[in-house]
Amino acid sequence: MKSNNTLLNEFNVKKREKEVVDVKDYDVIPDKEKLDALRASIVQNLINNQIPDNVSLEQYINDEIDNVLEDYDLGSLERNHICNLIQNEINGYGPLTDLLNNDAVDEIMVNGTNDIYVEVDGKLVKDESVSFINNDHIIRTIQRIVQPLGRTIDAVNPMVDARLRDGSRLNAIIPPLSLTGPVITIRKFSKKMNSVDDLIRMGTLTANMALFLQACVRAKLNIIISGGTGTGKTTLLNILSGFIDDEERIITIEDAAELKLHQSHVISLETRMVNYEGEGEITIRDLVRNSLRMRPDRIIVGEVRGKESFDMLQAMNTGHEGSITTLHANSPEDAINRLETMMLMNDMELPVYAIRNYIEKAIDIVIQIERLSDGKRKVTSISEVVGIKNDKVCLKEIFSFKENGISDQGNVRGEFVVYKYIPKVYDRMKRKGIILDNIFGE
Repeated sequence: MKSNNTLLNEFNVKKREKEVVDVKDYDVIPDKEKLDALRASIVQNLINNQIPDNVSLEQYINDEIDNVLEDYDLGSLERNHICNLIQNEINGYGPLTDLLNNDAVDEIMVNGTNDIYVEVDGKLVKDESVSFINNDHIIRTIQRIVQPLGRTIDAVNPMVDARLRDGSRLNAIIPPLSLTGPVITIRKFSKKMNSVDDLIRMGTLTANMALFLQACVRAKLNIIISGGTGTGKTTLLNILSGFIDDEERIITIEDAAELKLHQSHVISLETRMVNYEGEGEITIRDLVRNSLRMRPDRIIVGEVRGKESFDMLQAMNTGHEGSITTLHANSPEDAINRLETMMLMNDMELPVYAIRNYIEKAIDIVIQIERLSDGKRKVTSISEVVGIKNDKVCLKEIFSFKENGISDQGNVRGEFVVYKYIPKVYDRMKRKGIILDNIFGE
């Protein structure tokens, strides 16, 4: 397995490959502290000064750079670096611009002005090449990102969750909620995982598992995708949604819209936070309830976390088949237990046995996806709900991934297993003309 230093070196090489520089300038290594100080000076001047009406923004920036740099003997490499940083401040997302444009980066975490981490190949690496001037600079960068999206962040609203135009998801939190200063977390939209073939190629699942999941979606089974943070639940949900027939009316419901469905009849709904007066909040539950009046063929909820679970299961139990959602859980059994807990949050005084009966009739398939110790993501279990026994909802595993050690390179060793078991849901598939005898041949 590659070390963090190796990953960081490869990552920085990819960043440098995007820059056009004069080879002669490499005889002088740029002084990062000096360049950061110059950038800070130029940015502050641009903030403090009024741009004359008869001068274009680009010309003003160039003139300001010339004024600040005239007393410094800089090579073209250093000057180009400064110019790129300033252009990123004005037209991009500040110090985060290059990270957002780099396909090698999966996640970006800003913990402080000089404390920036990136995820590369499933591993967290500290990036020493990126920094902010101060905490105000971090907050200005957040505001620049979220304002075009209709969101805001300030002392009144010190937390924001938003989706960038490319599908990446941003979360930011600032003081007084964050005691360490502004914090940014960006989970980039994966361009490497757009189809089930990509999942097979990356070893996330097998071809037979993919065929089975495709059959589950086509047969309109109700599916829960379970996993921890950053395991790839939304990516898997997006790919499974691609199996839905183009003629169906699909309604997606999310906190921050991340799903990118390609069918022609998709209605995307997104929650709304409270306004300055503490009013106007629209929750996942509100949207699930409203979606039932919109004649959906499918309802896809990005994630269930609370009371909306009751409305989601009610929809599944009243003819809205083929619904798919995700939730945070560490195992298929834990996913069912979390559903029970969320149902109890409704204060409807439903007995536990009634809730379990509700879940048993609503949910068909539970998919567990995990990120292993080597950073690789795997579908570690596909189970079906088979009934209630000893007052508990019972699951039967159809596929699983079994770990059997760690290689010398640090990679997790293991194998996918298909059990000698014909799932109950296979009868429903066959009634809809879906045959998987090559997997479940009798």
